[in-house]
Amino acid sequence: MDEVQVNQILQNPKFKEMVSRKSKLSWTLTVIMLVVYVGFMLLVGYNKEFLMTSFSGGVTTIGMPLGLSIIVLSFVLCGVYSYIANNKLDALNEEAIREVEAIAHEKGHH
Repeated sequence: MDEVQVNQILQNPKFKEMVSRKSKLSWTLTVIMLVVYVGFMLLVGYNKEFLMTSFSGGVTTIGMPLGLSIIVLSFVLCGVYSYIANNKLDALNEEAIREVEAIAHEKGHH
């Protein structure tokens, strides 16, 4: 791929849409994770008693499954990002590349 094709891809509306959507998706998921994590840290700092409360007089406190759920959430959000990026956004990228290759072949570049 030469520099002209690279510039055509970068200027392609579908490629720009893909970059924009991928950026919005990653920032949205990042904000979700930050809000949950910071919320948990604030809970640890300001309401330890709540986190130390036992479910039914047993050993397991509310803080344990809450902390574990934050770890699980991070894996779920990674899965969501991968699914959307692979099934929705990559198609836009491939369309942009195909359009640019078609233009290059019409102009006689191989």
